[in-house]
Amino acid sequence: MSGTGAGMPAQTGSRRLMWDALPPAVRKQFELLVGQRVVAAVSQPGGFSEGLAVRARLSDGSGVFVKAAHVLTAPAEASHHRQEIAISQRLPIDAPVPRLLHVHDDGEWVALVFEEIPGNLPAQPWQRDDLDRVLAAISDLVNALTPAPIDASLPALPRLGGWADLTQPVVRERLRALSGWAADHLDDLVALESGADVAGSTLLHGDLYPFNLLLTPDRVVVIDWPHAWIGAPFCDLVTLLSSARLSGVDPQPIVESHPLTRGAGREQIDGLLALHSGFLLRGAVSAGPDADPNIVAMMTALGLASVHWLADRWPTTK
Repeated sequence: MSGTGAGMPAQTGSRRLMWDALPPAVRKQFELLVGQRVVAAVSQPGGFSEGLAVRARLSDGSGVFVKAAHVLTAPAEASHHRQEIAISQRLPIDAPVPRLLHVHDDGEWVALVFEEIPGNLPAQPWQRDDLDRVLAAISDLVNALTPAPIDASLPALPRLGGWADLTQPVVRERLRALSGWAADHLDDLVALESGADVAGSTLLHGDLYPFNLLLTPDRVVVIDWPHAWIGAPFCDLVTLLSSARLSGVDPQPIVESHPLTRGAGREQIDGLLALHSGFLLRGAVSAGPDADPNIVAMMTALGLASVHWLADRWPTTK
């Protein structure tokens, strides 16, 4: 570790839907789907869904994890759920991911029922033992998902890039309030992201942060797959390491020694950092007054972590 960072900011969106807020007919439909009554449902920390995200205890003593969203009140989340259904149904059985048990989509509500994983989110700030476990697990994940087990037309476009949208003077000044370095190097960042090379044949998670990981006594399980895309095998690792900077972790020695990044060119890592930070900071700078403040805070923190790492590397990139 290098420093004493605080880790990730508050990890849960402020607009979660509680189980009791579901219409009775929807709760009944869910119970018919799993064949049991729900005797307890606890909303889960982590992530930013505007829909339901609960661990449900069933009348036979078993448990499941349930996600659900309404297509009108949370259209983006419902769309993500449909995308996650398509991805999860095609993940190989040996991949370290939760099994999708049931799906419900009546055109109004979209719901997914996963096996319950008896694990916890990694503590923040990162503990070295936990981080080492996850770094090793990412290699196993890449091995299981290379070549990608899905058709290239199935994933959505990766959530990358955005510096070119911040070049207008007014927007650039908003960026400057977050990062003077990024504002001063904006033209360089636009050029770097436009020439980035992240092509590959690995199915990537696309959102690999601590709130999408569950640690069990013997496994690291990667959850929430709506943003998967196909690309270079090092991309998820770099994403995770950029967030680990928030815990005071120096990612540079890791990226220089990890098997997934040892063979990557310097320009590839820099290009990905530009793409990653550009997407996040564009979202943070462009957020309107109705945006979830927790999401904006998270995008800002993660975007700045990536751009600060890139700034540290900058003398070697010129």
